[in-house]
Amino acid sequence: MTTTLTTTTLAGVAVQVNEEGFFEDPKVWTPAMAEEMAKADGLDALNEQHWTVLNFMRKEFFEKGTGPTVRVLGKTSGVSVKDLYLLFPKGPAKMAARLAGIPKPKGCI
Repeated sequence: MTTTLTTTTLAGVAVQVNEEGFFEDPKVWTPAMAEEMAKADGLDALNEQHWTVLNFMRKEFFEKGTGPTVRVLGKTSGVSVKDLYLLFPKGPAKMAARLAGIPKPKGCI
């Protein structure tokens, strides 16, 4: 399967993303990019709970090579599964991973 990459500008920086909007290189991500993507996704602002999840997602990715599933997020991030769905209404693991600048977690559709 071939991944199609496109270049988009986030927070004034050109970044490569795949067809679903996931970063090709998670190291180029910045919090300002997350804020911009969140607004485009209909979130007014990222609050402390959003940042808890996004920072957890990045930590897990850089330690383990993949982002956590919703179940793991709900058990280990400090934010309940119920709250995850309120914070990231378009699918917590997938939406949070994209906003955190990491690849889509394994198991996400």
